[in-house]
Amino acid sequence: QGASLGGSRRLVKLLIDHGADVNAQRGYYGTALQAACWTGNRATIGLLLRRGADVDALGGFFGDAYHAAAFGGHRR
Repeated sequence: QGASLGGSRRLVKLLIDHGADVNAQRGYYGTALQAACWTGNRATIGLLLRRGADVDALGGFFGDAYHAAAFGGHRR
């Protein structure tokens, strides 16, 4: 989540390659995908989706990735 929020695609990839759960839930942002959607980092969003992130996962303040993107002001 922190790597996604910070926009570090390389770190996100490294963590996933070493076994990180792309759908892990924790804290304010819920999932790594929700954090990436809030920041609008398309490269990280794409990586997470390709690696199996659940776009419909519920959790965190925003509820899901769609709402996280909307709260972040991102329409795409």
